Amino acid sequence: MNETNLQHRALHMLLALVTIAFIWILLPYYGAVFWAVILGIVFAPLQRRLLARLDWRRNLAAGLTLLICLVIAILPVIIISMLLVQEGAALYKTIETGQLDLAGYIERFKDILPGFAQSGLERMGMGDLNGLRDKIASSALQGSQFFASQAFNFGQGTFEFLVSFGVMLYLLFFFLRDGAELVRKIRTAVPLADQQKRRLQLKFNRVVRATVKGNLLVAVTQGALGGIIFWILDIPSALVWGVLMAFLSLLPAVGAGIVWAPVAIYFVATGAIWQGAVLAAFGIFVIGLVDNLLRPMLVGKDTKMPDYLILVSTLGGLAVFGLNGFVIGPLIAALFMSSWGIFVSTKPQVQLPN
Repeated sequence: MNETNLQHRALHMLLALVTIAFIWILLPYYGAVFWAVILGIVFAPLQRRLLARLDWRRNLAAGLTLLICLVIAILPVIIISMLLVQEGAALYKTIETGQLDLAGYIERFKDILPGFAQSGLERMGMGDLNGLRDKIASSALQGSQFFASQAFNFGQGTFEFLVSFGVMLYLLFFFLRDGAELVRKIRTAVPLADQQKRRLQLKFNRVVRATVKGNLLVAVTQGALGGIIFWILDIPSALVWGVLMAFLSLLPAVGAGIVWAPVAIYFVATGAIWQGAVLAAFGIFVIGLVDNLLRPMLVGKDTKMPDYLILVSTLGGLAVFGLNGFVIGPLIAALFMSSWGIFVSTKPQVQLPN
């Protein structure tokens, strides 16, 4: 082995070690770094437009973009999260004290079922709904207890949250200001052909923008509409149900209907015909149409991934990375597909004999 190869191996080993060490020290604030990168990508087009209008004053353009991002994207999420925790804590108290009797609702629903429906349930082994009733009540209590505990944990971890929030804003400013230069340096360091690097970069940016700008906006819109109709119909904890509908809207083949449809059925079954009809009509023709109208305009075919892959990668990302996983999961899946696509396209094709 000559001296040049030895030096190259030593340099590669040094790069690997310092990269691992750098990632290790960033792990406590990986969420702040991750969202600074994501928001930097999403708001980069706005920053470029402001930069051109402000005579290429980078600090001013980055500062204005950061302020806009803070007002329209970050502060609403913080406010809704705080309200959600408070309402979840209140829901826990109403269930614990018996003011909200979910078990009674299940029992009444069972009693008003027609005879053929009860016979069908019995044939399926679901004739005795007491166990199901208790499980639903217990699950609702545990879920609301989680929100109640989060209110306490938020108070205990306020300092850590503020530090992470400050780190995210600080990094976001520099990513907005120097993002193009950082991207050029990363592309130079990546040992791939220029066409392959451009392909991966475009895929990365498209998935991030499609997931955050498109899917998230559609989910927020559906959740907000669902929460509003629940509030109009005087359904308890409308904010909690609205956030749940927004979360479920992120998952293909699931959607907000899994929340509002059973409530509409319950209304009709318990004699509240007009409430059930209004909720069903609103869910089908308003909440449902939001997905059909907004998603193609905002997302289009940017991700170019099948629904089943988006569903699995989103659920897997949520399981591994928590809330950040709804972006990380589809992003990893998209890069996986792009990387294998590059490998297949560059692999020599075997010529079959005639």
